[in-house]
Amino acid sequence: MNKRWNIIQTDSQKVEALQEALHINPTLCKILVQRGLYSFDDAKNFFRPQLTQLHSPWLMKDMHKAVDRIGLAFQKKEKILVFGDYDVDGTTAVASMYSFLKKQHAYIGVYIPNRYKEGYGISKAGIDFAKENNYTLIIALDCGIKSVELIAYATTLDIDVIICDHHLPDEHLPQAAAVLNAKQTDCTYPFKELCGCGVGFKLMCALCEKFDIPIENAYEYLDLVATAIAADIVPISGENRILAFYGLKKANENPNLGIKALATLSGARLPIHIHNLVFLIAPRVNAAGRMDDALKAVQLFIAETEAEAMMFAEQLHSDNSDRKEADSSITAEALALIAENTHWSDYRSTVVYQPHWHKGVVGIVASRIIEHHYKPTVVLTESGAYATGSARSVPGFNLYEAIHSCREYLINYGGHFAAAGLTLEKENVEKFRLKFEEVVSATIREELLTPEIIIDAEISFKEITPSFYNILCQMEPFGPENMTPIFVARGVTDTGFSKIVKENHLRLVVRQGDQTLTGIGFNLAHKFDLVATKKPFDLVFKIEQNEWNGQKSLQLKIEDIKESQH
Repeated sequence: MNKRWNIIQTDSQKVEALQEALHINPTLCKILVQRGLYSFDDAKNFFRPQLTQLHSPWLMKDMHKAVDRIGLAFQKKEKILVFGDYDVDGTTAVASMYSFLKKQHAYIGVYIPNRYKEGYGISKAGIDFAKENNYTLIIALDCGIKSVELIAYATTLDIDVIICDHHLPDEHLPQAAAVLNAKQTDCTYPFKELCGCGVGFKLMCALCEKFDIPIENAYEYLDLVATAIAADIVPISGENRILAFYGLKKANENPNLGIKALATLSGARLPIHIHNLVFLIAPRVNAAGRMDDALKAVQLFIAETEAEAMMFAEQLHSDNSDRKEADSSITAEALALIAENTHWSDYRSTVVYQPHWHKGVVGIVASRIIEHHYKPTVVLTESGAYATGSARSVPGFNLYEAIHSCREYLINYGGHFAAAGLTLEKENVEKFRLKFEEVVSATIREELLTPEIIIDAEISFKEITPSFYNILCQMEPFGPENMTPIFVARGVTDTGFSKIVKENHLRLVVRQGDQTLTGIGFNLAHKFDLVATKKPFDLVFKIEQNEWNGQKSLQLKIEDIKESQH
């Protein structure tokens, strides 16, 4: 699959000014300027984040109301139910809030809705559970901002609800005891991009201040907050950068027993980086809700002994193995279906449906299909009398708008720019496919059907030194708004030692000027002929450290190769 290369343009005057202030490599200064760092102080705050830089929790609208209501529950010995979504953000938020409150108040319970029986967010079954078990206060984490009717229902049962959410509010807000969400139009909280677990963390910080609880009691859960930040793909800038930085520190020095058990089972090596949380920890936590019951993810994070944590970690690990098996077999079936329907090759969208596919992995399968057929994709399966499924977009295309335009064939749908869920009558699948294709074809820009690589800077091999790499590492944690830097090197030639390894991958030994570097290009074996011509080519790559027999060396992680045009 060909890719578009897009090199970010930078204001050269700002780069020069920053270089004068920092006295480091100008290519690094270029990357820092791209990330909004223009001065020595900006760089200092970025490279040396401090927990004291976190905003006061009291700046968040309704924080006083939330703290006062919890204080009243403490005083009256009310039962408090901590309620959260079944994904990583929800389960880490519930686990941290439950553990924190449990140290202050004996009457605490947990509720995680079942993905398939209750669906996303606050559920009627959850409220009924609260009533039956005499809970008079629900703290809803990572959900609730759209639950206007359900919170009104809870009120009729004399149950108060505190919402800690980060999703975009609708015009009408629920009549809750308190609504903590920085995205409310009249909330002046300076940072708008906290995840659900992050909002819960701010509530814990406020409770510490109000009730003279040592702030370390809230900081104890920073590794869970970092896991939620990593998994929920929120921007790693502002407060999220500080929380992720210190959360990773905690995960490496004194981790939550659940994180430690999952890291052991998944083979993660210390030090744990943010990509370990994204690719090793998060999928195992999400698998619980996809394949079975997400409550055990909370039980994992609140476990009090290593043996208990390992027992739940093994269950999640097993769920994840089942998830991977379902995901790979359904992806293979879906790709075969696409190959059979040759007329779809001219389509600018993909819609596939099989009644037996597992509902818990259709979103993952949609993402896998996009790796092969780079188009907005919908994967549907059967759920009772209906077809239901998930959709994923290619960057830059508003998927939600496209699905909204097909609403005549839908019973239900929801989502955002990049991902959505939908339900329809089974007999309408073909009509939906044609309508969705019509809408996508009419609205998608041609270039969006070719994957894009955003390149931070052009670099020469002689700049790639251990000290350069050391500063690059200090830019971690990486994620949205602070992605791992990607470079392009021009006019590179093969030394004659490059080769294909394990059929699909490319091992490069390449030269630029008098500098030679090695690199690995996963699934780039098809580029070998271009390398072997002995003509100069351009390389796009990330820089990483390779360790072999105790020896450390820098190598390139190749993203793409093109013939040099210069």
